[in-house]
Amino acid sequence: MVSIALSVSLALFGASALFGCAPKSSNSAQPSYHAGTYTGTGTGNGGDIVVEVTFSDHAIESIDIVSQSETPTIAAGALEDLPKRVVETQSLGLDAVSGATMSSMGFMNAVADAVQKAGGNVTSLKKTGASETSKEAQELSADVVVVGAGGAGMSSAIRLEELGKSVILVEKTYRLGGSISVSGGNQVVQGSKLQAEAGVTDDSAASMVEDFQKNGEGLCVPELIDLYANNVGPTTDWVNEYCGVEYNMKGGLHDLAEYSHNRELAYEGGGAGATESLRKAVADSGATVLTDVHANSLIVEDGAVRGLKATGNDGTPYTLHASDVILATGGYGHSDEWLSDELKTTSLYYGLSSSTGDGLTMATAEGVDAATLMLDYAKRYPNGVEVSKGRAKSTIDGNILVWPMSTILVNPEGKRVVNEKASNHTILEAELEQTGSMLYLLMDQENFDTWSTKLKDTGFNEKAVEGYLEANGTSTPIFAHADSLEELAGIVGMDPATLRATVDKYNASVEAGSDEEFGRSGKYLEHKIGDGPYYLVEQKPRYATTMGGLVVNTSLQVQNTKGQTIQGLYAAGEVVGGVMGSNSPSGANNGWALTSGKLAAEAIANS
Repeated sequence: MVSIALSVSLALFGASALFGCAPKSSNSAQPSYHAGTYTGTGTGNGGDIVVEVTFSDHAIESIDIVSQSETPTIAAGALEDLPKRVVETQSLGLDAVSGATMSSMGFMNAVADAVQKAGGNVTSLKKTGASETSKEAQELSADVVVVGAGGAGMSSAIRLEELGKSVILVEKTYRLGGSISVSGGNQVVQGSKLQAEAGVTDDSAASMVEDFQKNGEGLCVPELIDLYANNVGPTTDWVNEYCGVEYNMKGGLHDLAEYSHNRELAYEGGGAGATESLRKAVADSGATVLTDVHANSLIVEDGAVRGLKATGNDGTPYTLHASDVILATGGYGHSDEWLSDELKTTSLYYGLSSSTGDGLTMATAEGVDAATLMLDYAKRYPNGVEVSKGRAKSTIDGNILVWPMSTILVNPEGKRVVNEKASNHTILEAELEQTGSMLYLLMDQENFDTWSTKLKDTGFNEKAVEGYLEANGTSTPIFAHADSLEELAGIVGMDPATLRATVDKYNASVEAGSDEEFGRSGKYLEHKIGDGPYYLVEQKPRYATTMGGLVVNTSLQVQNTKGQTIQGLYAAGEVVGGVMGSNSPSGANNGWALTSGKLAAEAIANS
């Protein structure tokens, strides 16, 4: 079980680097509790957060987080810091940690639940400790301000400092990392020394462009996909050799349906491992790093962008002067303002709560007037499980394990509709056409046992999964199970005869060695679906990466609504629109973030 256990007391507490020193409760009346230890539960990003809170007659003495299933790279800082701050301030009126909003809210609600059980006044505690002491304004200058410290922002900062430019790197969350830190940890490496070392020497930029245009429905901006394909190789070698990011050469290049040549490698240690190396490279670079600082607006002088206005989490106002600004602020997947209604209603979000379209908001403001494109598109995968309303966790790693076994996909009517080993894009298209825009994994016991071993690796909590199975299809997410196919079909409202016929037909295809209907073949058609018990697990569209964004030229300079270059303003990473069309293939987003960040830095250095 994934869990964090924390025990925090006033005697051990030190000043928090995340929020600064929060004020003590100003209430004249002492809070009152029934002394003892009480359990509280709140819903985070990944399911229930359970805490044990110990009270004296008049104080919260300690908080233990006894179970949770939050994504470690997103929530670790919040779940380390908030218990300390609640004990120190004796308050439930604390701001959520930027980048971990849902986890923060889940934790605070869990503590509030315990407070209520202890006879405390939750409403009163929420009114105390929320205000911050005003801070002295800060005014700083550098050659370049980089906004956002994900893969693109870190790449930009490292390269700029390498080329002799001074940098201020601004990050609104408590640590550097962004989307690459919580990604699957894969990257396109076409044209790199590493790809050749791994055995592929006949790949090319032209082949990569062709694959991307096919995957992106022909909507990739030609100049930008060419730029990417011709520069990702040298960028990969630089990231490896200069930044110290290691790639899993032992695991080798991945064989993926989206690519005509094997061109994806995993990072050693996944996205978290790559991020640690990039953080170290930033620290070694000499760049000035500001975390917990929110960018508010661009400074415009005589039509050119010359810096940034920002505010720290502690209320400190910042004025940052620079000759150039690089927006590396990520996407808008967690923004009601920028998301399309279609994405909101058909797909589940599993990305960062900090992906709120800040770069778009600043760049399109009056006086800057940046142009945008393709805002209706997101990179969607067909393998999400709805762990809380509108929020997903991925089952992709488990799915990969069981496709060579006998797991199949069926729609809500109990029919197969797609080759399970088709590309994610093809499966997604089929999924969106089904009732409720969903499919089910159908597994026998052996398959389910294998599949479920990967759940912990993708952030599922063992206790939460037990709860899903206990609910047995009566609530979301659906993890239905039964001894017979007919009983299983009845649980989810399928026609039993249809599901039985689907399984019989698939098993006949295995016997014949040919799946004439959908073309599943080779090692993926060697095993029959066995005896029960059987399982149906929901599969819904999920997304983290948005495909639309700012219009840029091949120097990554942002363009305005009149098609003119906005002097002093560059963009890199996910905030750039249209690079990969309607859909990005596996490993492409990390590759683009690092490549575009490096290229934007070089464009500034060479201007």
